[in-house]
Amino acid sequence: MMTRSSANQPLSDGLVFCQVSSWITGTRLVSLPFSDHCDPLLNSSEDFCEFAEWLRAERDRHRWGYVEIRPLSRVQEGNYGLQSSHSYCFHELDLTPRLEQIFRGFDKDSVQRRIRRAERGGLSYEVGRSDTLVKEFYRLLLITRKRHHLLPQPRLWLKNLVECMGANVELRVARTHDVPIAAMLTLRHRSTVIYKYGCSNDKLHNLGGVPFLFWKLIEESKASGALKIDFGRSDLDQESLINFKDKFGTSKRLLKYYRYPSTPERKSRCWDKRGIRHVISVLPDVVSATAGRILYRHMG
Repeated sequence: MMTRSSANQPLSDGLVFCQVSSWITGTRLVSLPFSDHCDPLLNSSEDFCEFAEWLRAERDRHRWGYVEIRPLSRVQEGNYGLQSSHSYCFHELDLTPRLEQIFRGFDKDSVQRRIRRAERGGLSYEVGRSDTLVKEFYRLLLITRKRHHLLPQPRLWLKNLVECMGANVELRVARTHDVPIAAMLTLRHRSTVIYKYGCSNDKLHNLGGVPFLFWKLIEESKASGALKIDFGRSDLDQESLINFKDKFGTSKRLLKYYRYPSTPERKSRCWDKRGIRHVISVLPDVVSATAGRILYRHMG
């Protein structure tokens, strides 16, 4: 972490980074790996200029591949030696209106009706952090990541996340006849709830498990005093995912990551190549889980 506060003073500003060292993807400084966004905690643009100068000097001194920041707020490109490297669509939902008003903002066909169908169908529902919920979540995660031709996050990653975050992390699982059909993992920071991971059995999507879980999340988040739900980032070419988040009455904006030294925005990454994605889609679960455990640390 970089800060101008001295050791015997309370923190008044700062940027939090992690150094990612990988023989596959290189060594870099990122704020923060596996996070959709992380705003610098600064007081003015002059402060940002000073921090940016430090970042450039540290990158050059350590010969890192690059330094990257992921702010929700926009950065004036060029002035600080930072250039846009990736762009995403970011969604969030305002929870300050009345619950009935929020529900009316949902798309009638794909969200409202599916929620009512799930309620009529008698889906059971559980929220918590138990080992059973972690196991059920992970089984659905394997199904979903394979469907999307992606390696799964390591099971140990999820277990550690639950243990370290404590009451600030929650797992939600929807079931039909005791069979898990949809699940999500959320985080809480002050008045914001962050939707981090979601997964489902696509063969049972007709039961409305996914919209049902989002509605339970919204109900409970509002009841707990949360003011908004962070729906996270979506790649700009993920039109179906962007459209799905739009249907919950969310607002959206452009989220940009910035790097030094500057690199052109890449439309695809090595993990997105068609051949690799096809192989991932046909891997047995045990092989896919092992590959995710080995390779996930290199993707931050």
